[in-house]
Amino acid sequence: MKGLFKSKPRTPVDIVRQTRDLLIYAGRSPDSREAKREEKMAELFKNIRELKCILYGNSESEPVSEACAQLTHEFFRENTLRLLITCLPKLNLEARKDATQVVANLQRQQVNSRLIASDYLEANLDLMDILIAGYENTDMALHYGAMLRECIRHQTVARYVLESQHMKKFFDYIQLPNFDIAADAAATFKELLTRHKSTVAEFLSKNYDWVSVVPPLLSSFKFSLQNITQSCWNLATILREDKLSRYNP
Repeated sequence: MKGLFKSKPRTPVDIVRQTRDLLIYAGRSPDSREAKREEKMAELFKNIRELKCILYGNSESEPVSEACAQLTHEFFRENTLRLLITCLPKLNLEARKDATQVVANLQRQQVNSRLIASDYLEANLDLMDILIAGYENTDMALHYGAMLRECIRHQTVARYVLESQHMKKFFDYIQLPNFDIAADAAATFKELLTRHKSTVAEFLSKNYDWVSVVPPLLSSFKFSLQNITQSCWNLATILREDKLSRYNP
């Protein structure tokens, strides 16, 4: 008789909704009177792992397109991404890694032939401010940096970052004493200058003096000289191509 009353398997939509509720809970100030907080956080970590398994598959099965589409649609239907980003510091290390992979994967998921992550981010560009500022937090820098690189795959997001006041901060981040964080910032900087050439060319044509801040970086050995040299070469190439396009419309 017991077998007749087995609980119904959770759908991807169910998991996203429950994760959203748990993230809202996690975002509250810790209350020592809440004896179940640890239990709820463990449930949140488990849910995030399940989201990752749906999107990436596991050792036993490949990801199912329909399940991924359902998950993605529900994830961006409300502010689950915002909740996940803002609550990331409250997660343990493994859950942070899983969350970073979930966010990365969702940037590539299509629903009805549309990258709905791009639409969501276009309406919530302030999330990039949080991700960029993450480089100032040693514990969060690599997670937020990885998320940021995936988000700037979308041209609208890349344009926002390029034109924001945050752009010059990368020159500070690239010179941070923590080599891993500095290298991650350099990777993001390079992505910004190479992912969307037309957007970069437009930005540089309006801010030509901006490139003058690049040479001082060459005197610093706190990070990979090769990365910055490559970035400078990319800048020169983009400027040259833009100039040629002006003379050869």
